[in-house]
Amino acid sequence: MNVLLWLAYKGTNYAGFQVQPNGVTVCAVLQDAIEAVLGARPDVKGCSRTDAGVHARCFAVNFRYGGTPEPRRLVLALNAHLPPDVRVLAAQAVPEAFHARYAAHAKTYRYYLRCSAVDDPFTADTCWRVGAALDVPAMQAAAQTIVGRHDFAAFCAAGSSAAAHGDTVRTVLACTVAGQGETVIITVTADGYLYNMVRILAGTLVEVGRGKLDAAAVPGILAGRDRAAAGPTLPAKGLFLEEVIYDPADLML
Repeated sequence: MNVLLWLAYKGTNYAGFQVQPNGVTVCAVLQDAIEAVLGARPDVKGCSRTDAGVHARCFAVNFRYGGTPEPRRLVLALNAHLPPDVRVLAAQAVPEAFHARYAAHAKTYRYYLRCSAVDDPFTADTCWRVGAALDVPAMQAAAQTIVGRHDFAAFCAAGSSAAAHGDTVRTVLACTVAGQGETVIITVTADGYLYNMVRILAGTLVEVGRGKLDAAAVPGILAGRDRAAAGPTLPAKGLFLEEVIYDPADLML
């Protein structure tokens, strides 16, 4: 059967999701748990690769298994073999053709900022401290100019394969900036992302919030396709994958 797992994880101690030879990854510890529970080490398909240090509140993976594990028991059994910073939230059987990455219609990411001179010890590894207060209305105005179908080459890490092949057009369905006390949250929903796209987008909006960049300049940065014109790539620790959106019909057996 084809099994869909919904995960949540804190990425601080991991070299991203995808298995790599030079570090512990979320996929590797998940495969270890699956092997311990089911006696097989299947190939796991993730909805996103996520970089080292990036977190996820809602991450989808699928794998194929010859047996018929009962979903509720599978959740409990896998969590018994996983480290505490990786949790399986739910499991279900899905159609054979379902693929966690290719079936996703959109994904939502959030970047968390702390506007304070002092780190919060409880969130120091899950948000980035910017120090002084940010101009949230200006950031929101800039965020709205990003919504739509654009060439996001300026918001793509230099040297990425997508940039090299000119495959840099994506559709941003929504982009908002909201302040909650000392916390500012940037939320982006898109049909796809380029390498470091959200972290560069967040860095650009922070430059607007600091008054170093005018909100009206962002459309020109998009049009110019020059990575050097956009803001810095913010640290991975403030980034969360919040939601993966599928057509419900694609999940039904």
